[in-house]
Parts: sequence; structure tokens; C-alpha cells
Amino acid sequence: MQPKLLVVEDETRMLEEIQTYLLHEGFRVLNASNGKEALTIARSERPDLVVLDWMLPEKSGIDVVREIRQISNCGIIMVTARSDESDKIVGLEIGADDYLTKPFSLRELSSRIRALLRRLRGPEDRLMLLERDNLIISEAKCQVFQDGQEIQLTPTEFKILYTLAARPGMVFSRLQLLKAALADEYMGYERTMDSHIRNLRRKLGDDPANPRYIQTVYGFGYRFGEQS
Repeated sequence: MQPKLLVVEDETRMLEEIQTYLLHEGFRVLNASNGKEALTIARSERPDLVVLDWMLPEKSGIDVVREIRQISNCGIIMVTARSDESDKIVGLEIGADDYLTKPFSLRELSSRIRALLRRLRGPEDRLMLLERDNLIISEAKCQVFQDGQEIQLTPTEFKILYTLAARPGMVFSRLQLLKAALADEYMGYERTMDSHIRNLRRKLGDDPANPRYIQTVYGFGYRFGEQS
């Protein structure tokens, strides 16, 4: 599932710009315009990461960080116009994970968010989770999410998709995919692979004429698009 973010910013225009950009990047985004509202949402929604302005009405960003740290180990990125090194140290010492000084680009913010989320995941989780374009594929839970929405797949469809997505660009024959999906039970089912691929493309919204995810390599088999 796509990470859930809480963006806390009292400047309405900036809040809207950040939220719009991060939604386009595929995140689930909640927002708050003051410290008290941020804490209420943090307690009820349990975000994976908080992007938090230092100067806020009702409660300061520093106070919000302190209280969030009493209930959650989520990632926290402080955003502020304060550039003094001592301010950065204070923010990090009370529990923030990263610090971004205004003005900043939305692209840099997105990169910082992704980097922090990668650090927060354990090594075992990273090995069992594939991120391909707007898809999140969890081997451990046998789940696939597209733009934060779960895609319902059969066990065979999931194994085929995971096999392809684990090695983008690598071509698999129909027989190889069936062996991966059905193990010793694949004999006699090779001709069914095209049906599984059609079902996968339909569920993923993949245009057969110009597939984004599962591409046909005529005379050989299928591959997961490297651009994904």
C-alpha cells in the first residue's frame, strides 16, 4: 500500500501545492493547517510520515514533534525558513528525522520523503516489497496496490506478476512463467498463460496495444517494462 503522509503547513497556497504534487507522485496525503489539528490527525490516522512546518499556530512544530514521538515512530521531516545550524540540531534532537529549509523544490521534498521511507523500512521488508512505477507488490502479503488501491488478483496471477516485476526487462517464456506460478502442477497448462496475461492486463488497466507493465516479446514470451 502506498505510504500515508501528513502535511502540516499554515500557508494555504503552499499546503495546496505540496498536497497536489505528492498526490500526483502516488502518495496518500492528509493535511493540517495548525499544530492541534496535526496532532488529532496523527493520533487517529497513524501516518507513515509527517512533513511538518516549524512555525505553526495553536502549537509549534517543535511541540508537535515531541507529542508525536510519544505515540509514534513515524518519519518526520521538519520544513522551515530557519536556517541556523542550532535550529536544525534542536529539531533533530527532539525527534525529527530530516530537515528541509525554505525555499525548496517539491521534487527535492519528494526525494527526501522516499529516502526516509526507505530508511524506515527494515531490510526484510525491503527484500519482500517491489515498487514499480505506481505499483507496490508485497510478496509477504501477496498483495498488489496501484496508486494506493488494492488490485484483487488470483494466486496464479499474483505469482506471474511478481515473477515478471522482480526482473524488469527480462524475457520469460510461457513455460517459465507457469513453472514459477504452478510449480510441479504446470504440465499441460502452457496454453492458459495468454489468458492469465489478458486478465492481468485488464485488472491493471494495461493497454494491450501499448502495454505499460506486461509487454509481449513475440516468439519468446513476456517481460515487465523497464520504464515501469
